[in-house]
Amino acid sequence: MMVSLPEELQARETAARQRVEELQAEAAELALRLERARATLSRLEITRETVAQVLAELSAAEAAPEVPVHDMPEPEEASASHGIGVMAVPPWREGLVAQNLISIPGPEADGV
Repeated sequence: MMVSLPEELQARETAARQRVEELQAEAAELALRLERARATLSRLEITRETVAQVLAELSAAEAAPEVPVHDMPEPEEASASHGIGVMAVPPWREGLVAQNLISIPGPEADGV
């Protein structure tokens, strides 16, 4: 039995349409995978940049001369050019204990 030309064209069109739909589904899946991969790459780039920044800051802090805690100026010697209640607080260093730190008064002590 011979198939008519219109029937053969219809069959080929149906097969082509099915293949297009399959490829569209694959493309959608690939687009989703690509978006996930881009998000992962972005997170890794941000992490690398952050780590580089932190390491640079730590390196700069290590290169800065260390002032022993007992050489730090007393609170009344510290500059308070920014206003009432502003006090210099030394950055934490190994060996720094709570007794060496000054207490910072709350807003009620500023007369505000």
